[in-house]
Formats: sequence, C-alpha cells, structure tokens
Amino acid sequence: MYDTIHVIGGGLAGTEAAWQIAKRGHNVVLHEMRPVRRTPAHQTDRLAELVCSNSLKSESENTAPWLLKEEMRRLDSLLLRAADQARVPGGHALTVDREIFASAITGAIAAEPRIELRREEVTAVSADAITVIATGPLTSDALSQEISRLTGTDRLYFYDSISPIVEADSVDMSIAYWASRYGKSSTGTDDYLNCPFDREQYERFVDELLKAESVSSHIEEKGTPFFEACLPIEEIARRGRDTLRFGPMKPMGLNDPRTGRRPWAVVQLRQENLRAESFNLVGFQNHLKFGEQARILRMIPGLEHAEFLRFGQIHRNTYINAPALLTPTLQLRTRPEVLFAGQISGVEGYVEAIATGMLAGRHAAAVAAGETPVPLPRETALGSLCQYISGADPARYQPANITFDLLPQLDEETRGRLRHDKKARHAEVCRRALAALDEYRHAYV
Repeated sequence: MYDTIHVIGGGLAGTEAAWQIAKRGHNVVLHEMRPVRRTPAHQTDRLAELVCSNSLKSESENTAPWLLKEEMRRLDSLLLRAADQARVPGGHALTVDREIFASAITGAIAAEPRIELRREEVTAVSADAITVIATGPLTSDALSQEISRLTGTDRLYFYDSISPIVEADSVDMSIAYWASRYGKSSTGTDDYLNCPFDREQYERFVDELLKAESVSSHIEEKGTPFFEACLPIEEIARRGRDTLRFGPMKPMGLNDPRTGRRPWAVVQLRQENLRAESFNLVGFQNHLKFGEQARILRMIPGLEHAEFLRFGQIHRNTYINAPALLTPTLQLRTRPEVLFAGQISGVEGYVEAIATGMLAGRHAAAVAAGETPVPLPRETALGSLCQYISGADPARYQPANITFDLLPQLDEETRGRLRHDKKARHAEVCRRALAALDEYRHAYV
C-alpha cells in the first residue's frame, strides 16, 4: 500500500527515524530544508548537527539517562553508535566531537541505498503517505501552519514555559504542608504542598533573585522574548518587590498549620499525574542559569536540601500538545499514518529526541508492513517516555527529559526493603526495565 515513507526533518530524531525505517526494508525520503532555507541556530548543512551542547548526558550506570541510552543501544540506534565513535573526554557524560558526530551520520544516511535525501522545505503533509514529522524546535512558519491544520490551532505551542521539578523525598516535610487554597480541592484531598515564607525570608529571596545571572540565548529571538502568561519569576520580581507574593507566591487561603496564620508568601508544589515521587514548582518558570537556580531555589523554606530533577526554562520551541493528539506509539490519533518525533512531540534533550525518532521510525515501518505498532513496555525508559508524551494531563503538559519519576514506582515491599538506599532502588528500576526490554525484543524484534 505504501511504497515510500517520508520523514520531515534531518535532525537527531529524523535521521534516526529514517535509518530505522530503511533497516526494516522500506524506502525513505528524508526531507531537510537546510541549506535551501537556514535556521537561526544551525551553522552547517550537515544532518544531526548539535546546536547548544555536545553532551548526551550521563553514562554513569543506573542513572535514568544511562538507562535510556542502554535501551537504545540494545535496539541498535545509529546515532548512539555514531556518538560512541565521536566520543571525546567528558567525565561521566557521553560527550562528542560535534563535527565528527554530524559527519558520521550524514555519511551513513548518504550511503544507505533505501534513503533518498531531499534538500527542500516541506510545507504540506501528504494525505496518502506515511509521514514522520521530526522538525524540531525551529519548524518553519509554513510547516507550522500545516501542523496547526492537522492538529488544531490551539494545540501547537511556540514557547516553552517549564517549571523546576524536585524529588519528593528531598522536601523537608517538617516545614512544607499540604493545603488547597481556602480548602477548595478538585480531588477531595489537598492538591498542593506549600512552602511558607516569613517576611524576612521573602525579602532575602527577592534580593538574590534580582541579582541572579540569566542564561544567554543560543537563538536570536524576534520581538518580545516573553509572553505575559509565562513570565519568568525574575521578570515578575523586577516589576516590584511585592509582585511575586501577589502572583505565583500568593499566600491567600493557605494558613500555615504550625502558626495558624497566613504566611507572607508561599511557593506551591504540585505532584504531576504521571510523575511519581516528584513535585513541580508551580509558576516558577525562569531564565536563570542552572547553578543560580539551585542556589536561589534552595532558599525556599522546605527546599534547603532539594534535589532537582529538572530546572526551569523559557525558550522558543515549537511543540504539539501531544497527550491530546498522540497514541503511545507516537501516531496521530486522527491520522495514524502520521507520526511525530523529537522536540516537536514534547521531549527535551538530545537523547530523548533520538529515542522518539527511533521509535517513530520503527512504528512507521510496522504501519507500512500492514502491522499494528506495539508500544514499548511501560517498565522501560522508552515506554515511560512515550507514555508521558501520550498520557500526561493535556491541560498541564510540559516537555520532559527522562528521569526516574517517569518510570513506574517499585512495589511497596521492594521500596520498604530499599528505603534507605536510593542507588539500590534505581538499580532495581533499571534491572526491571532492561528485563522488560529484552522480553519485548524477543517478541517483536
């Protein structure tokens, strides 16, 4: 039925997708608009060019990034093989020489007879072809309009507004307390964990926030850099010392049970549905360097020893509201022959982009063969990442990196046995993930 599969985008996700499809015996047209049309970030016309960093995260065994890469290696990822070949010293991280990495992938794609590389801008998605859309955060305006048509104009975002996430067991529960504003809750229980400030603590916090060093942008922005709906906390603070406590840190209706009084200000933490054992700092998107975030956010009462799974960010990014649109196999629900991969699907990070590209390519090949794509097991990092993309709350969807809080929790007996040994808990999560992946491979690969 389908002679050729189209992949739009020659970045990390697109090249991995094209390679996986070709490996399964299908012809691929890989569309890359550079150098016909350039982006504000890329410097060359090579495929899979790394823009902001040359690190593919931790290689330390039994970390979440290591687990994701280990799963991808067992499924034969082209880009991870290229990364291993282009590796340069980087401590515990998989760090690569950018030129060698991009050149190796460009050469591998050019040498694959089933892949045709077309240097052109795609502005429309064919109605009679299997298509993987992997155009990344800098999708062209014309293709963005086409994606809006496919998905609905209210489901395509152009800015990330990401709040920090902390590990639940690093919150000091002798200070933080559960409460919903004025006792109102959508679930019948208190929805938020609250970190209360007195006036002196708040003033010190604002002082340090106003002095903090911001991130320098890798990509030139046009016009106003921030929307009013997603202002960074440091920008809010610049509008007046009390602006934060009348905004995201408003204490109204949140009396501290230790004092029976309303705090001067409050930071609220919210547990996400699919994120086990972690909390999102509500409304705390920011544009600060990560080291500055760690220093300043640990001034929040109850977070003095916080361990951060993700820091806050605000930057230009084109991505869809994936939970409202995609299946766990990254297919568009209304058009299963269209798949999304990479940052446009709502993942953050190089490895996550490669991972979704690999899976989208495998699933596209299954569709072309007349088969029903089978999602990866939920116990795996790959499966959990796709479950988050497709199953998070659409009203609160934010792009995600791979972290242990996306994977299923251990059973109570194991958690109790290993409650004092976090490394052992993580090792057990990894062991179960790789066992589940091996079962999947024997059944479907």
